[in-house]
Amino acid sequence: MLAGCQPVGEITRLLADQQFDLVIDATHPYAQSITESVSSACRITATAYLRLSREASAHPDDAVFVNDARGAVEFLAGTEGNILLTTGSKDLPTYTKLNYFTDRVYARVLPAETSLSACRNAGLPASHIIAMQGPFSVEMNLAMLRSVSAHWMVTKDGGAAGGFAEKVSAARQAGARLVVLGRPPQRDGVSPEEVFRYLEERFGFYRRPHVDILGIGPGNTMSMTRAAQKAVKAADCCIGAERMLASAAPETAHTFTAVSAGEIANLIRKHGEYRHFAVLMSGDTGFFSGTKKLLPLLNFCDVTVLPGISSLSYLCSRINTAYEDVFVTSVHGRRHSIVPDVRRHRRVFVLTGGETGVQPLCDAVTAAGLGSISVTVGENLGYPEERITQGTAVELAEQTFAPLSVVLLENPCPDAVVTQGLPDGLFQRGSGRAGIVPMTKSEVRAVCLSKLQLTAESICWDIGAGTGSVSIEMALQAREGKVFAVERREDALALLRENLAAFDLENLEILPGSAPDACCELPAPSHAFIGGSGGNMREILALLLEKNPCVRIVATAVSLESIAELTRCIQEFYFTDIEVVSIQVARSRPAGAYHLMEGQNPIYIYTLQAGRGKI
Repeated sequence: MLAGCQPVGEITRLLADQQFDLVIDATHPYAQSITESVSSACRITATAYLRLSREASAHPDDAVFVNDARGAVEFLAGTEGNILLTTGSKDLPTYTKLNYFTDRVYARVLPAETSLSACRNAGLPASHIIAMQGPFSVEMNLAMLRSVSAHWMVTKDGGAAGGFAEKVSAARQAGARLVVLGRPPQRDGVSPEEVFRYLEERFGFYRRPHVDILGIGPGNTMSMTRAAQKAVKAADCCIGAERMLASAAPETAHTFTAVSAGEIANLIRKHGEYRHFAVLMSGDTGFFSGTKKLLPLLNFCDVTVLPGISSLSYLCSRINTAYEDVFVTSVHGRRHSIVPDVRRHRRVFVLTGGETGVQPLCDAVTAAGLGSISVTVGENLGYPEERITQGTAVELAEQTFAPLSVVLLENPCPDAVVTQGLPDGLFQRGSGRAGIVPMTKSEVRAVCLSKLQLTAESICWDIGAGTGSVSIEMALQAREGKVFAVERREDALALLRENLAAFDLENLEILPGSAPDACCELPAPSHAFIGGSGGNMREILALLLEKNPCVRIVATAVSLESIAELTRCIQEFYFTDIEVVSIQVARSRPAGAYHLMEGQNPIYIYTLQAGRGKI
C-alpha cells in the first residue's frame, strides 16, 4: 500500500523489484497526484494498470457545491457557526484565511505525524484536532458533529467507499449542512464489476457474494427480528420492493428496486462491487414468499435465509386467536377458488393481491351460499394505516379494502364430503341427442376410486368422462395434482362443464376429442380411468404405457364386447399385477306400499398395474 506523496521513481523501483503483474489504482478521486505517479510508473515498467472509478453519490438538495477549498472558504466566509473539516490536512493553509479560524474550524485528519504537524502549523489548538482513522459510521459522524456543535460539514464526494452516504445521513440528523468539494477531472476508469471480470479472466479469481434473504415481517422495523436488523445494517446493497426498501433499508446502503426472482438474481450477478447483499422479503421467507423461486438462482452466492413474522401469525395475534388449525392458501398472482377450501375447513387464511382482492372473495363465498360465515380482513398490516375489519361475507362484499390485505374466513359448519362415492344426485345428467349421457354410478364409482389408489399429487386421465362424476371425484382427491377429462360427445361435454362449474375445481381440465388422439400432448399420467374407449382400447392402453411404463389403470366394461376387448388387451400387454372384479348393484324402488330391489347391469372392473406396485 502506498501512503502520502510518492515520487514516480520510487513507485517504479517498487514495481520492478516486486515484479507485480497488475496495479489496480483505487485511490481517492481527489488524489490526482498519486494517480498520475502510479500510471506513469506502470507505463515505464510495462505493468498492467487499471484505474477503478468511483461512482458519484446522490447529493442532498440543500448541499452547497464548490469547486475546491478556495471556493469553500469564499462561501463559508459569509456564514456563521462551527465547521467540521473532513477533507484532510493538505488544504488547511487555505482555510486559515477564514475569520475566527481557530475558533470555528475543527479538522478530522489521519492520526499521522504529517497530518498533526499540518494542523499545528495552521494554528489549530489541540482541542480542535480529531485524529482518527476511518471508516466512519453514521453514528460516529453524528457524535462528532454534535460534540463540536457543527453548523457546517466540509467533505469530498468519495462515493460509497469514502463513506459519503454516512456523512449525508449524519449531517441531516445533526441539522448541519454539507459543503461538497467538486471532483477534479477524472482519468478514464473502469467499474468495480469490470475489475472483477478482468481478475476472473486473467487470474481465475472469483469472489462469491454473500446474500441474506430476510423476512422483514408485516412492514415496520419494529417487527423485524434482531438477526434481520443486523443483516440489513451490515449490507452494502439492499434489494426489494420499493415499499420494503423505504421501510427497512438503511440510508447508507445502495438500493435496487426489484421484485421477481430473475431480476434480483441478475442484479446480484451484475454488481460484483458489493460484498454483502440483503434481499428484503415481506412477512416470512417460508410463507408464500419469493424466496422459494430465488434460492435456486443464487448457486453462485453464499446464502443465509432469515425468517420473519408472517402475516398469518401477525393477524391472529391482533385478534387474539391461535392459528395451528388454520388452512392457508393464496390468490396473490394466481387463479384459485377458495370456495372448496371454505367448504372443507373451519378456518381459512387467504393472501390477496393483484386483481383478486377482498370483494371478489366475499362475492364468491356468498354466491356459494356461505354469505353468513365470519370474515376478518387485515389491511396494510404493520403500517401506520393498518386496519382490521370483521363481519360476514355478505357485509364485507359491499366494502372497499386496500390491495395489501389478508383474509381469515371462519365456517363453523364445513360440509364438504370427504369420502368417495358422492351421491348421484349431485351431478347433472340430462339427456342429449344420443340419449342419457353415461355416468358411473355411486357404488361403482366408489369401488373404482378405491382401486385407483390416488395420491394428493396424482396426474389423472379420465377417458370417456361422460358427465364427469369420476373426474370430479378424482380432482377432489388429487387436490395438488391434475385431472384431464377426455370426452368426445358434445352433449356430454356441456354437462361436464356444468358439473365442473358446480364443484368449482381448478385442478380439473376438460379435453374435447376422442382418445387416444386427443391425449397425445397431455403430461404422463400416474393414474388413468377408462369408462369408455369408443372401440380404441388397445390404442389407448398403448399410449398410456408409452407415456408412463408404471401407470396404474382402472377400466370398466358392461357389454360382452368390451369385456372381450379388455381381456385380449391384458393378454397382449404386460402388467405386473392384474385384478378383475365383477359387481352387481341392486337398488330399491317403491312399489305401492312396498319397496322392491331392482338389479342393475353387472359391471366388470379391471385394475391394471404396470411396471411396479402390487394390487
